[in-house]
Amino acid sequence: MRILRTFVFSCVLLSSCDLSATAMERDTIQTQPRSTVLKPATKKEPFWTGCSVGYDLCGTVMALATPYGQYEGMFRLNLKNRFFPTAELGLGISNHTDDTSNIKYKTASPYFRLGVDYNFLRDSHSGNRLFGGVRFAYTSYKFDLSAPDLKDPIYGTTVPFNLSGIKGNMLWSEVVFGVEAKIWKFFHVGWSVRYKLRLHEGKTAVDNAWYVPGFGKYGSNGLGGSFNVVFDI
Repeated sequence: MRILRTFVFSCVLLSSCDLSATAMERDTIQTQPRSTVLKPATKKEPFWTGCSVGYDLCGTVMALATPYGQYEGMFRLNLKNRFFPTAELGLGISNHTDDTSNIKYKTASPYFRLGVDYNFLRDSHSGNRLFGGVRFAYTSYKFDLSAPDLKDPIYGTTVPFNLSGIKGNMLWSEVVFGVEAKIWKFFHVGWSVRYKLRLHEGKTAVDNAWYVPGFGKYGSNGLGGSFNVVFDI
């Protein structure tokens, strides 16, 4: 009987210890801070996210429908879905005759821009962008001027007016603001407005050019824009 009572007492003691341990574990889990238990794992944004190429449709429409315009493409890097270093290369063209003086201006010269955009949207993974940026641009161009022959009022002789290969150059900066929307997978469309500021220019042999490739009309207010189709590669 003594042995039986000892065995029963031991079993009860062990059961009590197990229940106490289980209760202590439960109390520990309940008192543990919720932020520690439920805190999700965070994934660090990669530095290199990809690159894109694009084309400006607005400049092409201007080149086909107005006295001046440009054919322009761009290449863009994507860093952390936040910073976008950008290079833009284009060919500015003009073939315009003034209605009053009958002076014809003609050019077809290259230009380039280098700069960076910043995406202000918090959801950087959506593929959409609300961005601002800066550009530094440069062109070294040539243009031709021609007009009806000049007539000497005294002797009645005529002198041809035809100048070709007149050289000029300009360095300017741009402040850019725009939006871009993801249409399908790797395809985006976007537009931008730009304010342009001349930094340096080389005077031509006939003073100012009527149109500066990439910059626009010389006497304009410095505002411009673009409408780009963009493809991720």
